This record gives sequence, structure tokens and C-alpha cells, in this order.
Amino acid sequence: MSGEMENGYIHEMKMRSPEQQKKLLNRLKRIEGQIRGIESMVEKDAYCPEILVQVSAVSSALNSFNKELLACHIRGCVAEDIREGNDAAIDELVEVLQKLMK
Repeated sequence: MSGEMENGYIHEMKMRSPEQQKKLLNRLKRIEGQIRGIESMVEKDAYCPEILVQVSAVSSALNSFNKELLACHIRGCVAEDIREGNDAAIDELVEVLQKLMK
């Protein structure tokens, strides 16, 4: 486990499997395409309800991304930390879940 300093905070770095990384990146690329589509709809003065439906689809896609990333985190990082006796990982997970459930 190594940390990287950014804006005064240390961010832990964990490796994901190539399959996990590919799956997450593919999801993000699809979301990026959806966002570009919404941008185009706004530029073309599309009907507001149609744009809202697309925004809702992006929100759903982001939620799916979060679920996938959270599952990777729990199965990998959290499980590994607990096996190593780092119970602080549980507190961190609880804090993350609280932030996600606002």
C-alpha cells in the first residue's frame, strides 16, 4: 500500500485487476458518451423532458458504476486490510457509505 499526496490528503493506491479496470473504464466511457449526447441535445434545444430522461439515465449509470467500484473495494481493499488486522478499514468503509447515502 502506498500513498500519494494531493491537496493535503494522502490517497491510498491499490491495484485493480486488469479485468476490473477495463470494466470500470468501459462504464465511464459509456457515461461520457451519454453526457456528450445530453450536451448535444441542449445545443439543439431538445425538448426538456427528453433531456431529463437522458440525465436520469446518466444518474443511473453513475450509480451502477459506484456499485461496481464499491464491490471491488470491499472484496479487495477492505477484505485485505481486515485480514492484515487493519480494522480502521471498517470505519473508513462506514464513512464512505454514509457519504454515498446522502
